[in-house]
Amino acid sequence: METTQPFVGIDVSSQRLDVDLAPIRKPFSRPNDEDGIASLTGQLKAINPQIVLLEATGGYEIPVAYALYEAGLPVVIANPKAVRHFAKAFGKLAKTDKLDAQILALFAQKVQPPVHPLRDQEQLELANLMSRRRQLQGMIIMEENRRRLCTPKVRHNIDLSLAHLRQLLKDLDRDIHDAIRRSPLWLENAKILQSFTGIGPKVSACLIADMPELGTLSRPKASALAGLAPMNQDSGNHRGKRMIKGGRPTVRQALYMAALVASRHNPVIKEFYQRLRLAGKPAKVALTACMSKLLVILNAMLKNRTYWNPQLPLAA
Repeated sequence: METTQPFVGIDVSSQRLDVDLAPIRKPFSRPNDEDGIASLTGQLKAINPQIVLLEATGGYEIPVAYALYEAGLPVVIANPKAVRHFAKAFGKLAKTDKLDAQILALFAQKVQPPVHPLRDQEQLELANLMSRRRQLQGMIIMEENRRRLCTPKVRHNIDLSLAHLRQLLKDLDRDIHDAIRRSPLWLENAKILQSFTGIGPKVSACLIADMPELGTLSRPKASALAGLAPMNQDSGNHRGKRMIKGGRPTVRQALYMAALVASRHNPVIKEFYQRLRLAGKPAKVALTACMSKLLVILNAMLKNRTYWNPQLPLAA
């Protein structure tokens, strides 16, 4: 007998929350403010849904998602790309807020993605700090590029902007450092990660913020979550080139920098990289393999609560 618990899809915009249910459609909307979120929370608790699905919308989804989560509702934040591919598979090419809510409810019903706990507020704040750091770095690079092509008078203005941005970045690094020091677990994790030659404060902060599951995962899941698991490209008798894809790009970027340093200074990763290069592997392929090996080692170190020691079987 089919359950009577509905699946709920919520399309979030800056001003409004469009809601729909599946399998029986009941579209409605609420304003995206404190009163609207409180009203929606009470309404959804009354119908006891199986899944409440939202998609990531650049931060607009955070207040409503956490309000529903704290009310005990089974909240899932979905990847927008996955939802859009799902909509195309059903022939839903048009896009409006109401249609998006309908598609989200249908996605929740048909796919039934697993419900995981959302990040706690401290974890979310640290992730936001790291995101802001990347934004400031991007702005500094853009200003530096503009400075090379401008006249002396404009260059002075850009110098002022660069000084301000660099001070903001310095202040932000201090906030990130303080946030990690306030948490005994994060502080210990940072020390464990940084004991590995090639991992510095910035990379360890990124892993703590953007991959909090590290240390609790199996090898295949850790690789897949970081986007380092090779994906088959086969069809019939054709065997395509294995390529990495998906995962969390911020984690992958941090691991790239760590692997670059480790391939020169960490004896285990350096030997592994040189062996692959001597076997004829291109530099990029060898470095990607180093990233994957590095991630496996870091995952094991956090799981076993051990500091880096190249003599231990952990490094193998």
